[in-house]
Amino acid sequence: MDPQPRPPLVRYEDLAKMIDHSLVKPELTNAQVVEGLEMAKRYGIACASVRPCDIDLAVRTLGGSPVRPGSVSGFPHGSQNTATKLFETRDLLRRGAKEIDMVIAISKLLSREFQHVQTELSQMSEACHKEGAILKVILETAYLTDELKIIACRCAERAEVDFVKTSTGFAPSGYTLDDLKLLRKYLPEEIGIKAAGGLRTVDGVLEVYAAGCSRIGTTSTASILDEWKTRIETAKATA
Repeated sequence: MDPQPRPPLVRYEDLAKMIDHSLVKPELTNAQVVEGLEMAKRYGIACASVRPCDIDLAVRTLGGSPVRPGSVSGFPHGSQNTATKLFETRDLLRRGAKEIDMVIAISKLLSREFQHVQTELSQMSEACHKEGAILKVILETAYLTDELKIIACRCAERAEVDFVKTSTGFAPSGYTLDDLKLLRKYLPEEIGIKAAGGLRTVDGVLEVYAAGCSRIGTTSTASILDEWKTRIETAKATA
């Protein structure tokens, strides 16, 4: 069943507040990270997500702005043990991260060790929510069967995570519309969906929004929002 029609995005903020700007590529310099963070402030997006080594820089740079500093845990393959993920996450929260994108234990999910997956998600959710932070769980859907995606959704629901995210951007492929529709079907409404991996245009964002997403991850923030501003201005001029 397709998701119910959603109200159209009309204002600049409607789309800007869906965006998490990604600054997690390994080759980024400090100067490039700061440039990305300053851009995030200018465009008024939801969150700027940085590598763990850059969280202090992000918290300082974004201070006083509504853009939430975020980072990643267990990135990019989810292969760290649970204690390591928890230590990394708690350290990021202590340093001021407000949103955590954590990679699910992909190998354990594929090995059908579902209790491991469930326990890890529940512990991560508790750690984040204790500090008032948002937890987004990355499934890396490119590696999973539909059955395992559905099981992961059930684990995420039990753990009361805030978002389920499709991809890291480091797998062979990113989000698909079929995946987004599947996740929306098997997740409760209170858990958001975040699409990532290949979103570069306004039309792409509108498409995933219609499929049920409330967040996207992208490195094309400026070009997307510049195009969105132009569309809004054109619509006003022709109204």
